[in-house]
Amino acid sequence: MERKTLKQEKEQDEALVREALLGLSRSYAPYSHFHVSAALLCGDGSIYTGNNIENAAYSATVCAERCAFFKAVSEGKREFAAIAICGGKDGEAEDYCPPCGVCRQVMREFCGPSFRVLLVKGTGERREFTLAELLPESFGPDNLG
Repeated sequence: MERKTLKQEKEQDEALVREALLGLSRSYAPYSHFHVSAALLCGDGSIYTGNNIENAAYSATVCAERCAFFKAVSEGKREFAAIAICGGKDGEAEDYCPPCGVCRQVMREFCGPSFRVLLVKGTGERREFTLAELLPESFGPDNLG
């Protein structure tokens, strides 16, 4: 994956934030009413979106982040640069919505420690973390030799 300029990275971040916020209305959350949307930036610059999709059998529910990763991986993508995540009750992203532990582990399967995670409020405000900050001392494919 070639290194982006700061300007390119900022433009891509803006696109990610925009896509994540636009996607909130596509969540299917009839039980919790907590809508989550994610926009995943691939190494080639393409963006895959995902939403939480609930199920009456709660264990069959999928998070927005995993939805985005699985869509991208199913299309052959294997390099990822960043993800923007937003969510909130009734689709209002009034606060930051960090990824759950399972989603952090899925990110670790496909991404290195410097993978960027942008947590976004509905106002467009954001906080940025690396995967290493969100999942320290992680277990991943490299641990299996």
